Amino acid sequence: MAKHAFALVEDTFAEFLAGDLLVKPAEHPWERQHYYALRRAVFSEEQQLMAQDKDANDFQAIPIVAVAHQCGMPERVIGAVRVYQTQPGTWYGGRLCVEHQYRRQGMIGKALVNEAVCQAIDLGCQRFLATVQQANESYFHSLHWDTLQAMDLLGRPHCLMQARLDCYPFMPRQSALLRKKVRCHG
Repeated sequence: MAKHAFALVEDTFAEFLAGDLLVKPAEHPWERQHYYALRRAVFSEEQQLMAQDKDANDFQAIPIVAVAHQCGMPERVIGAVRVYQTQPGTWYGGRLCVEHQYRRQGMIGKALVNEAVCQAIDLGCQRFLATVQQANESYFHSLHWDTLQAMDLLGRPHCLMQARLDCYPFMPRQSALLRKKVRCHG
């Protein structure tokens, strides 16, 4: 997280992070715009996996977003994932990403995966798959996923993984995620 200096004071402060977050399907045009911008920032610019992040699956995919709120008002998309059906009963999730300064918060990625799988279950999913970067394989194991096979995708090691649908939802859906506030008393 970036540190900033106060003017005329020898002290620093961290960037402000929203404390109120909501994970839900993208409904508004601005949410979809932020959804694609975040995906492009993570997969095209940061990870340099592909020049163009969009593909044919985006035409049928349901975009799911984590929206940061300030003073109760939605401000920006700080996390994203998509789900889409490839054949009756079989769904895929993909393009899971969280804005850099919100990573390691502990709940955003989990809530996005939970909502993605649950959305698909609501629509008749009987099998939910994802190709996951190998570096994230153990993270998905902690979210009730099994590895089916190792594979190479876009020149990097990935794993084809499957969610254990009987474990979902493993947390409340479409409810606010409030960061724990630390109070300092002097």
